Amino acid sequence: MENITPFTIEIGDEELADLRDRLARTRWTDELPPSELEGVPVSGPVAPGWQYGVPRAYVEKLVGRWLESYDWRAHEARLNSYPQFTTTIDGQNVHFVHIPSENPNAVPLILTHGWPNTFVEYLGLVESLTADFHLVIPSIPGHGFSGPTRERGWDAARVARAWAELMRRLGYFSYGVHGNDAGAIIGPLLGRIDAAHVLGVHVNQIFSFPSGDPAEFAGLSQDDMAYLGFLQSFVDYAIHDKAQKAQPQTLSHALADSPAGQLAWIGQLLGEALDPDDVLTIASIYWFTNTAASSARFYYENDQSSEQLEPTTFPIGLASFVNDFRPIRVFVERDHKNVVAWNEYDRGGHWAAHDAPDLLAEDIRAFFTSLNDKKGS
Repeated sequence: MENITPFTIEIGDEELADLRDRLARTRWTDELPPSELEGVPVSGPVAPGWQYGVPRAYVEKLVGRWLESYDWRAHEARLNSYPQFTTTIDGQNVHFVHIPSENPNAVPLILTHGWPNTFVEYLGLVESLTADFHLVIPSIPGHGFSGPTRERGWDAARVARAWAELMRRLGYFSYGVHGNDAGAIIGPLLGRIDAAHVLGVHVNQIFSFPSGDPAEFAGLSQDDMAYLGFLQSFVDYAIHDKAQKAQPQTLSHALADSPAGQLAWIGQLLGEALDPDDVLTIASIYWFTNTAASSARFYYENDQSSEQLEPTTFPIGLASFVNDFRPIRVFVERDHKNVVAWNEYDRGGHWAAHDAPDLLAEDIRAFFTSLNDKKGS
């Protein structure tokens, strides 16, 4: 089962017609008038007008664009301009982009997207990274063109094991790892699972939290203590996390039936940070592949894991962006004993590959260049 097969995205005309029909017949939800939101507090990552969740105006605008001006065929052709493949690993279809560099000294690099993003997250970095890296950009099983998962247990650790096998099949026995969001969870696990082959792990977030031991707060500054309040509001806002790890199937019945609902559900995190056509491309991928439920199950499976992990020792680097979850270093260094790069940026957000691609690409390049320099010295 080690065959690697070229893959082309080919959405049928009947599927496009069905999508347009459903969009045209959207029944819009009720919501409070804007005047009623004026006294509702805005905190953490919540934007004005979003206190009750994704506003109708956001969805109506994007649905109108989806119907009137968004050209799936043009975006399908753009996606197909990148060499894509599929293979079967651990009984599961795995879709990925593979772009070897012309540089014989390039570093193999696997980049893992987050939810509700897709492999589209990293396509904007391809041009800036291929001079120095052989790029592997997979779709997490259960997401997009990797298709629905058909077995229990596809959590982040199982995905990490699949990525180790994928890199072995591609002939990359020494490689770097980058991840954002879900990819920032999978990445460090890959570093643990395939330590003999992983050069280092670079992420946008490091999810290290207080353990509950009061002694951990003793050395924190007032700024850190205040920032913990912001982090709590960030976690509290993440309704997708709570819903999907508790009952992934329940909401998915509606998402599989309504493209407007699918758009609203992913819009809670994609928001205004992405170009509208990128949002619609991502929504289209989830819609056409019918992976709302299987991508939600990823959260459920992760929540079932109770494995206690020892601190990591492989090199890890962080690129932290101002409008994103930003970790507190004392907790990170409790969980990761070899933090070799920590860079904070005053622009960019949770989807930095979209809204700060120059900063992210350069941070990735600098991290792995420094590791190679240390290895050679």
